[in-house]
Amino acid sequence: MQPSAVPDLAHTHARPVHWLATATAMAAVVATAGLLQPDSATATAGATGTVAAGAQAAPAAAPAPDATTADYPLECAGAADTVARQARGDLDGDGNPETVAVVHCEAGSGTPPSGIYVLTHGKDTTPRVVATLLEPAQQKNVGDLALRDGAITATLLGYSSPDVPSCCPDQQERVTWRWQSGAFLRSTQTTPTGT
Repeated sequence: MQPSAVPDLAHTHARPVHWLATATAMAAVVATAGLLQPDSATATAGATGTVAAGAQAAPAAAPAPDATTADYPLECAGAADTVARQARGDLDGDGNPETVAVVHCEAGSGTPPSGIYVLTHGKDTTPRVVATLLEPAQQKNVGDLALRDGAITATLLGYSSPDVPSCCPDQQERVTWRWQSGAFLRSTQTTPTGT
């Protein structure tokens, strides 16, 4: 083994006083960090995943409500209601998903009009209707339903007059609802369906 050309440095030979100074410095750092920590009961994850002081930790989001177990404001004259379509997603930005359901009364034949409802969880996690976007009394059927980026889109099929056969709707609307200022705002693009 060849001897080093660099002279011996004092810190390469640890003495008990060095260990004592290091332990004292580490204890001071740990004590200071403990004093500067936020209260764990008032911390929450921020947008970047870090913990911000003064807010409560957010609980994990519950699953979206099950549309098949909700009670709908439909009058079906003794018949059951049917969930024809549903879409799930966070509509109001609170981190909890809602369910949008297209529902109509069961019918042996024909196409009964549909309603579109927004569901959220009640206090006991039972799904409950919090908004009606389309009333069955409007005599519309729903061709499709989607929920993307907080917006609900649907194709509504209807009739220009009572003389139009129920098999062949002659009106089509592409409708969008978006949650703004505490309400669902609707925008519509109407186009005839053609024959």
